[in-house]
Formats: sequence, structure tokens, C-alpha cells
Amino acid sequence: MFNKTIFAICVLFGCAPTIHAQFGYSSEIGVIAGPVAFQSDYGARYDLGTNAGNTGIGVGFVHYLNLAFDSSCGCFTRQTYFNDHFKIRSEISYSKTELQHFGNYVEKDNGSLGVEQLKAMRGSVEVTNVGMQLEFYPFSVRDFTEFVGGFAPFVSVGAQYSFYNPKAYSLLGPLGLTQTTFPKYLAPSDGRPHGYSSDNGNIWTVVSSIGSRYKLSPVSDLMVDLRLQYYFSNWVDGLNPNPEIYTENKANDWLVWFNVGYIYYIE
Repeated sequence: MFNKTIFAICVLFGCAPTIHAQFGYSSEIGVIAGPVAFQSDYGARYDLGTNAGNTGIGVGFVHYLNLAFDSSCGCFTRQTYFNDHFKIRSEISYSKTELQHFGNYVEKDNGSLGVEQLKAMRGSVEVTNVGMQLEFYPFSVRDFTEFVGGFAPFVSVGAQYSFYNPKAYSLLGPLGLTQTTFPKYLAPSDGRPHGYSSDNGNIWTVVSSIGSRYKLSPVSDLMVDLRLQYYFSNWVDGLNPNPEIYTENKANDWLVWFNVGYIYYIE
């Protein structure tokens, strides 16, 4: 997994010389961080307690190709619609979220074993992402670059390759026993012996975000964005009850991430 990560970073961040050989650009680097809300098989769908409870933190490093400015000459490039309204963003990020069941199923106080099993079930997931996004700025990138105090809203879409490491366990004892495990997670699922797993893996994801920059100085920006990331797997959180038996298990895992970032322009 480490070798795959290094290779992906080299592809993403090492592509700049090739791009520079064909047209001018400048680079921007930055850091991002903020809370993550993981939407998974823990808890009830659309439940506010689940959305608020299954949260974690994410951090990342970003690199931008600013196609409106050529750092080799310290001048703007020949203006086109694309280079005045788009930036190419490369990123490596990491998040960790602690997970447990919330909602009406665990709020019952009837003393049943099933309720106690759900209350005692715990999980966590660590995800490392490497990928790229294309950011669209409806207003001119050139105009924003020239004036301190301006705002530059944007929307973006892209793809990332994600390495995930889930953990599933129970406070009652080892999972896999009828005394500790809620019945829906004991059934085989998707070729695995149970509907839970602590096996790590890797998967493609789609990301989209909306946000804005604020120009702090001629060479630095403050950025905020709200991201939606969809995983092409239902095993990222470590839970995937058999969807042929438990038909309510319809959606793959996904998350929402609000982050704040600091961006520095490399001259």
C-alpha cells in the first residue's frame, strides 16, 4: 500500500514539469483541516444523532496549478476562458472517524439483547486519499489575484484513490458470537463470513465541493469548502450487512467534510 501511495503522489505532483513545457503556470501549496461526518451503516439513515455523532477530523496537503499566471516570467499568461476560470488541484489527505450506532433502535430501553448489542458495537475508520479535482471559478481568477480582500467562490469535481482501514468491535466481547453480535451482522455478506470486517482495502472515490477563497495578501489565501466524497464500496466503515437479506442496506459509504485551508502562492 505504501508503494502505491508514493507512486500516486509522484504521478499527481510530478506532472507539473510536463505541463509547464506546454503552457505557463504558477504553483500554490496549502494545508486544509476540519471536521468529517461519516455516513455509514452505523446508526439510522437520515438520523440527526447519527450525523452529529459519527464525526472525526481530516487534514490534508494541497497543490494547485494556477494557469492564469506564469511564474517563469512573473506575468499573466495569454488569457483564455479556461485558464481564467479553472484551477487544477492535487491533494493527499487523511481522516479518522469514530463510529457507533445512534437513533431510535438504540434509544429503546426495553432490556432486549439486540438493543444492548447495538449499543455496545463500536467502530472506527481511517482513510488516506490521493487524487485530483478541477475547480471552476465563475469570476475571473486574474481579477481575484490582483486585489487583496476579494472573494473567489468555486465548485469542484474530481476523483481520488482511497486507502481505508476500518475496525469493528464490541464492548460486550469478540464479534462473531451470538451473545455479542446483532443478528444482521452475523450473516455472510459479499463473499465475507460476516456483515462486518476489519480488513483494510483501497477503492476509487468521487469528490465534489463548493467553497470560496478570501485573499489575505498578494501571496496567500484563506479557503473554506464543503466536500462530499462518495466511495464505490460499502466496506469502508467495516459494516456491510447482506443487502440481499437486509434490503435497507442500499447505499455505499460516503462522507461530508467541512475544511478550512491556508494557501500560499509560490513565486
